Amino acid sequence: MIQSEIKAFDFQKGEIMVFDKPLNWTSFDLVHKVRYVICKNLKIKKLKVGHAGTLDPKATGVLILCTGKATSLIQKLQSEEKEYIATLKIGATTPSYDMESSENKQFDTAHITENLFGEVLKQFIGTIEQIPPEFSAIKIEGKRAYEYARKGIAIEIKSKTVEINDIEVLSFLLPQVKLRIVCGKGTYIRALARDIGEALSCGAYLTDLRRTRVGAYDISQAIILDDFLKTRTKTTDI
Repeated sequence: MIQSEIKAFDFQKGEIMVFDKPLNWTSFDLVHKVRYVICKNLKIKKLKVGHAGTLDPKATGVLILCTGKATSLIQKLQSEEKEYIATLKIGATTPSYDMESSENKQFDTAHITENLFGEVLKQFIGTIEQIPPEFSAIKIEGKRAYEYARKGIAIEIKSKTVEINDIEVLSFLLPQVKLRIVCGKGTYIRALARDIGEALSCGAYLTDLRRTRVGAYDISQAIILDDFLKTRTKTTDI
């Protein structure tokens, strides 16, 4: 971020900001940090800041933050098409379907070929039914699903209809497979990894996930958090 860009911001009137969410940060961690730094530098007590679409702690990439009156655009932004680069480990599972938890099962992958993998992917393109992960923020009877999961309480999570527009294999080097996924609102890439593994009869989970686009907002436009924090700390006259 250059100085002229920062001075042009009117956070209270409303700004749409595209951040590259760091690894191991929750979406709300980023919202709280950005709000705190802006309020401190602008010397204001209150500022509305919200994000347009959750990213898991183990995921990085495009996270749109809206401030002030621009928070009214959050619902519209959440409905935009999204693009991800996902790396799956084939032949093992974890309870969270990503690296937030340790492997709990391993399977033989001798039957997996690139042709078979490509054929299996075809069943996940289009309008599909998907069951969200147990370790997710979806609400079940007033509580987040992960609250039950972390206590070992079994719950029923209903499937939801999602749209997957495209899946492209970027690399196939077992046990790692890298995919580009273009999908609609509400798609859980962790759940997609789980379902691909089940369809292959050998399990799979995410080892890396990066969101590269939300609608017209691309990762090339994203603000690096460290750069933002350094600049905001040095700038008090905006």
